[in-house]
Amino acid sequence: MMPAIKNTSLKLLFSIFLLPAFFSCDKKKEPTSVRHKSPDEITFISLSNIGGDQGDYKIIKITKDSIHAEKGITARQVHQEWDSAISGQTWNNLISPINIKELDVIQSSPSQQPLDGIDETFQIRTPKKSHIYVNSYADTLHYRQLKQFKEQLHLILPTEYR
Repeated sequence: MMPAIKNTSLKLLFSIFLLPAFFSCDKKKEPTSVRHKSPDEITFISLSNIGGDQGDYKIIKITKDSIHAEKGITARQVHQEWDSAISGQTWNNLISPINIKELDVIQSSPSQQPLDGIDETFQIRTPKKSHIYVNSYADTLHYRQLKQFKEQLHLILPTEYR
């Protein structure tokens, strides 16, 4: 009878020490809240060109410190990706043409995909709002700032992602 009690005591003692260690290793890091200087500060921009009769796509996503580009042709199952870090100066050059106060007046146009066309879609996020435009190049009055952004973007993208 003694070995069974001793064995149970060891199991209990072992569990008491092992349980806290098990739970302390299981804690997940809480995502740290990113502080933004202003609710109107641009935090993310994406530009995509999607459509065509073979399902062509080119998607570029940019944050303050990185750029991710991917392109492909769905019908041929071709896909390529490229990632790079960017400096604060590069980010500032990219967003400098964009006037946050004018983003609400940019107009989108109908999708060209039903006609085997390619849609150009911009998404510009601030902590306060997400702005999405489809084929806004038709809004010649307000598109200028997005065109200037694209010109800056082409300076840093590899040729095959332009």
